[in-house]
Amino acid sequence: MNIILVQIIEWKPDNRSQLTDQHFMPSYRIQHITRYSYPSPVIDGVNQIMLFPIQDALQKVENQELTITESPVIEEFVDYYNNKIGIFSLVQSHQELVIQSNVEVITQPVVFPEDQQPAAEQWQHLRTIDETYPYMDFLKQERFNAKDEILKVIGTTSEETPLVVAQRLSKYINEHFEYRKGVTSVETDIDEIWNLKAGVCQDFAHILLVMLHTAGIPARYVSGYICPKDHELRGEGATHAWVEAYIPFYGWLGIDPTNDCLVSDGHVRLAVGRNFSDCTPVKGTYKGSGEHTLEVSVTIENGIVRPKSQEPPPTFGYTVKKEDVPISNSYRQFMEMQMQQQQ
Repeated sequence: MNIILVQIIEWKPDNRSQLTDQHFMPSYRIQHITRYSYPSPVIDGVNQIMLFPIQDALQKVENQELTITESPVIEEFVDYYNNKIGIFSLVQSHQELVIQSNVEVITQPVVFPEDQQPAAEQWQHLRTIDETYPYMDFLKQERFNAKDEILKVIGTTSEETPLVVAQRLSKYINEHFEYRKGVTSVETDIDEIWNLKAGVCQDFAHILLVMLHTAGIPARYVSGYICPKDHELRGEGATHAWVEAYIPFYGWLGIDPTNDCLVSDGHVRLAVGRNFSDCTPVKGTYKGSGEHTLEVSVTIENGIVRPKSQEPPPTFGYTVKKEDVPISNSYRQFMEMQMQQQQ
């Protein structure tokens, strides 16, 4: 999951008071700028971008403009997890690469499952799909030493529905893990997170994924944004991570353990996958110096009335100075540093 420093600018249509709830749906305008700077010219850059918000019944992209240094041709395709991906090359010599996405997304409120089917019937349904596509990919378990402890927390689930179990585990994480910056990185494994009982949103999502998989519930990692409403959620206005659990006879349901809530129209989804690596927004390679600086800024506008900020959007920077580092994208390090600055 990429966590990006964000400035929030909020707006309201002049005629909002004349709109009914049925017609007023959250609309988020998101500007995402990624800038790579190099101390000397580099060549033969090949990059992959995952900057296209998911489109489905709950989320619609009204428009998107994508501009890239030297205007390369972007080849688009859909990956194994149905995320839209772009590939482009920048063969010519350059000392800067700027990728800017301007997108407007409209979200719909989620109708949550009624959860009326008997628990035994729901668990049986999960057992019948655990070796079928796509659920088998979202049930694979990691190796970790704390499995016995996690099993104790999961407890006996036969009398509870999968939805009740998922919400109980989300609540457990929210109550027993401290939201603390700077104690983990994207490489921190599940045992360390479990022992620390602390971390940030990617760690909360990681723990919940492991617990749901152990309980036999398909679950997948989601990267995206929590967009500003009443500032009641951790991670608002920045890229965020949460989980989607498969609920029998319903489908995929977003669960945010960082905030212990079900995901609705305040979350904008960018990508889904098994983990963060499946959802990296920008990555690539090039020929040239391994030293480079990455700067990222994101601006989000929404429909809540607050004074419009005149400040420019904040930019987060990350510099790779060592010449012996792999010549690849530094989004992982950027995400780690940004997450450490979250409150």
